[in-house]
Amino acid sequence: MILPVYTYNHPVLRQKATQISDMTDELRSFVENMFETMYNANGIGLAANQVGAGHAVTVIDIGDADEESSSDDGPLVLINPVIEAVSDEELEFEEGCLSLPDFRDIVVRPEAIQVRFFDRDMKEHVRQVEGLLARVMQHEIDHLNGIYFFERLSPIRRTLSQGRLKKIARGDVTTEYPLYSGE
Repeated sequence: MILPVYTYNHPVLRQKATQISDMTDELRSFVENMFETMYNANGIGLAANQVGAGHAVTVIDIGDADEESSSDDGPLVLINPVIEAVSDEELEFEEGCLSLPDFRDIVVRPEAIQVRFFDRDMKEHVRQVEGLLARVMQHEIDHLNGIYFFERLSPIRRTLSQGRLKKIARGDVTTEYPLYSGE
């Protein structure tokens, strides 16, 4: 089932996600719905709060977006993900977000990270990742902590983005995927 995506300024996007203690049939179904929603919107990552749920879970699939990706890079389910270490090297990259339609900007993030998470079978993993996968993981984990990517911009870039953010908050955007309308 395709779920509506919540957009900028909805309170659920500012809440810190709740840790998951065990996998249930309901949660498995929700994860499948998250993948379906992400693919429908042509996204490469989606956090649970972006579809209105407070669970600490994100789905990622960078398969077609990164020529250097391996079979280990997706589709991925990250439950209770935590970034444990980051590289000193940083990269600039243009980011966008399904919760911020029509808004893209250059974000500086660590090039590589070490992340600890549980998969859909509640098996724990610790992975060192770099490049696009590291960036997407950081972006989605930020969502689970109530952080938008534009908060990683320089102060001047954040100031310049205010008009675009107000437009999104008013619902003055058109997307190819369903947005949560508050009804």
